[in-house]
Amino acid sequence: MKLNQTKGSEKSTWASTDSSTILKLADIHTYYGESYVLHGVSMAVSEGSIVALLGRNGMGKTTSIRSIIGFTPPRAGVVWFKGKDITNLKPYRIAKMGVGLIPQGRKILPSLSVKENLTMAARRRGKAIEWTLDRVYSQFPILEKRAYLKGDLLSGGEQQMLAVGRALMTNPDLLLMDEPSEGLAPKIVRDIGTIIGQLKEQGLSILLVEQNLPLALGVSDHVFIISKGTIVYESSPDELEKNEAIKVKYLCAT
Repeated sequence: MKLNQTKGSEKSTWASTDSSTILKLADIHTYYGESYVLHGVSMAVSEGSIVALLGRNGMGKTTSIRSIIGFTPPRAGVVWFKGKDITNLKPYRIAKMGVGLIPQGRKILPSLSVKENLTMAARRRGKAIEWTLDRVYSQFPILEKRAYLKGDLLSGGEQQMLAVGRALMTNPDLLLMDEPSEGLAPKIVRDIGTIIGQLKEQGLSILLVEQNLPLALGVSDHVFIISKGTIVYESSPDELEKNEAIKVKYLCAT
């Protein structure tokens, strides 16, 4: 990823010609009706990396995810995935191209069993090593033990693992994770962090939207902060960890 700005800057004017960039948002403007939410968001994810998008509630994090996957298409700007303009594509076409989504709140189907939640999402994309039901069970042994339980009988942590497993069954190249630690106990949050790290080791690219700062800084390679629909800061995780002024200004509860 090439950035035409100083690291640790409070302004982002990202531009890239790097062929390793798997996802690029360029000057994205997104609305809900007449409500103007994203004001020229630009950011990128390099292949095989984890990028964290941070910010307080209501600042545009989930809207950024929705703009990428096509739920709320931008009115201006461009979203590129693997060098292709996906800005105005339908969500199902974006998913077929290799974008997987773990939505905020997990959104598993409560009336279906664990196994049914997983198998309904299965998609083969011709990869040398694909995510299959057995591979997901190997990654999350608890899901195999719960295979025939309905989704609404799982604990919060188990539901989150199911949401991750379901996304993996689509065999994505890029995984969008929206608040995966939300509502989970500290031990389960640590487990989720371990899982994210393992997925990176297996070559998956991840855009992580997260409010749990220790989790985000612990797994990411690069961080962006969004405030009032604008990217206001970006740096390495280590630089942000040391920058108390930025954390207080943009991340601490008010």
